[in-house]
Amino acid sequence: MEQWRLIDSGYGDGAWNMALDEALMESVAGGDAPATLRFYGWRPPALSLGYFQTLEGIDREELRRRGFGLVRRPTGGRAILHHYEVTYSICIRQQELDNGTSVIGSYRELCQGLQEGLKLLGITSELASRRQHQPVGGVRRQGVANCFAIAMAGDLVAAGRKIVGSAQTRRNGAILQHGSVPIHIDAEAQAAIMPSLSGGAEYLQRMACGLAELLDREPSYDEVAQALAAGFEAAFGITLAASAPTDSERRRAQQLCREKYGTDQWNLNPPRHKPLPTP
Repeated sequence: MEQWRLIDSGYGDGAWNMALDEALMESVAGGDAPATLRFYGWRPPALSLGYFQTLEGIDREELRRRGFGLVRRPTGGRAILHHYEVTYSICIRQQELDNGTSVIGSYRELCQGLQEGLKLLGITSELASRRQHQPVGGVRRQGVANCFAIAMAGDLVAAGRKIVGSAQTRRNGAILQHGSVPIHIDAEAQAAIMPSLSGGAEYLQRMACGLAELLDREPSYDEVAQALAAGFEAAFGITLAASAPTDSERRRAQQLCREKYGTDQWNLNPPRHKPLPTP
């Protein structure tokens, strides 16, 4: 049975979380590490921007007032407030997936692990259909900064609302997919930080939900991470070996923090060059 690496790195700030994801992807792409599933949290909470997203619709003063961080992801999509959640990332070589050469195909394939994990928690989820692309209530898709305000094809929904927000990129034959599995959706905070969303907190509550609302109880970080890990083992017929980042991966992540994810140049300015492919 194939063995993947499992890293639960606990809580880190936004720059470290994104830097370590990129370092792990580079390691997998170079053949220095097997496919790697990682879980982590955010301390302090932070807003992550999509790779090519502008700051339009983001209230930076409100972020500062609340003590939240700001970081730009290496992946596409819209902004996510990472607060009460478990974040997952998967780094894997394209050839290890049946649909590895297709962005949407690989995205859907990897989501099978999430679906199985949610099922173990008692939540039935499904991939959003194209009919759910357009937000309801007269809110236009263009100009919406918040990832959880819209369910795109391939996103996971439960009870008609978005339950997982994910994004993907690839480099040198390797795929990085990571995403937010919210335990709670703090709609008030999200509406304050991203005030451009028509309908505000009430609209977001109609479109998205956290695990606690569906389960009628609050699962712990560890419970969610363990269920998702078991879901990936079941979906892909693999075993997960608990591990930690290597010394070289940590050094590379520290370098990426200093030179990229910890800088205003990266976080405040969308890259001018062609973005990496995303779903």
